[in-house]
This record gives sequence, C-alpha cells and structure tokens, in this order.
Amino acid sequence: MTLLYPTYLPNIASYIVMAQSDAFVFEICDSYQKQTYRNRCYIYGANGKLSLNIPVHYTQKNRQDTKEIEIENSSKWQSTHWKSIESAYKTSPFFEFYEDELKVLFENPKEFLLDFNLECIAVINNCIGFEPVISNSEQFSKTTSESDYRFLVNARKEPKIETKPYIQVFKDKHGSITNLSILDLLFNEGPNTLNYLKNHPLTF
Repeated sequence: MTLLYPTYLPNIASYIVMAQSDAFVFEICDSYQKQTYRNRCYIYGANGKLSLNIPVHYTQKNRQDTKEIEIENSSKWQSTHWKSIESAYKTSPFFEFYEDELKVLFENPKEFLLDFNLECIAVINNCIGFEPVISNSEQFSKTTSESDYRFLVNARKEPKIETKPYIQVFKDKHGSITNLSILDLLFNEGPNTLNYLKNHPLTF
C-alpha cells in the first residue's frame, strides 16, 4: 500500500507513484502547512514555469487540519487559473480533447480545499482512463509501514525529480521543464499519458 497527499492538480511524480501502485491511501488527517502542493501546482506557460496558487483561509495561530481549510473565494482565482491553463495549452495537441471535462472544475465556487483537490484528481483519473483503488487515512502518523511518498507534497524542499522528456509546447523556447502538473503531460501526450506514467522509472 502506498501513502501520499492529495494535492492540487498533482505533479507528474505523484501520478507516477499512483499509477504504479495496486492501491494507495490519501493522507487527509495531517495539519495544514503553507508552501506545499496542497494548494499550488506548476504549469508550462509562454514565459516558462508558472505557479497557480489557490488562496485559502489559514492562520498559524490556530493549528488547522488540511480537511478544515476553506478556500478564499473573494478573488476570481478560478477564472484566473483557467485562463492561465487555456493560454498555456490551447495550442497543445490534446487541449481541446479534454477541455470540457476540466473547465467545469473552475466554474463554481468551492468551499474546502481537500474536497476540491479530490474532485480534480477524480476528473483527471477519468481523463486518463485510470481506475485506482483509493482509500483515505483515518489518523495521522509520522512513521508508517506503507510506501511513504508524502514527501512529494513539499513544493520548496522536494528532492530534485527529473521526469522523462516528452513534447512540450514551449520546449523550443525554454527547454524541457520536468515534474509539472499532470495537466502538462495530459495536454501534450493525451491517451498515452497513463502508459507514460506506468512505464516511468520509479527512482525517487
């Protein structure tokens, strides 16, 4: 069994782990931490690596569990994120193929970050034809007998992960950028996405 965090439009490394696991557990009983992939992802924009961050209600004074974190909807973050995704990938080979399924994620306000992350993952799984056995943790433990990939949630302290090159829209301009959001792989590889994930070396 594999253990990892459900993050916002997960990075490719997280999806490699998921795709190569018979079953996995999402850690949902943790305390929320800033500057992680819980509320951010990276895509490949016209000017290079672009961060998309979901604004949340969070205070360090009162410790909060991730499942309690509410999304801050006073800003038009959903519209901004979708416009950024559309601008980055509208010329990619498979954007139009998946556009309708993904766009709906950004059309209505979302209350809780965890629920939204799980919804995004479910939609992506459907897009790539992935039907994993998923369960959620019932309590938090720093150590586990599971295959622990929770470290992949760290956006600033993550180990350098090199994912195998594939065609990217702005590769000629900025070179290959590795371990972006699964969206980058999906829009560029389309139906080959799951095959890429299942056959990628699990070296991290």
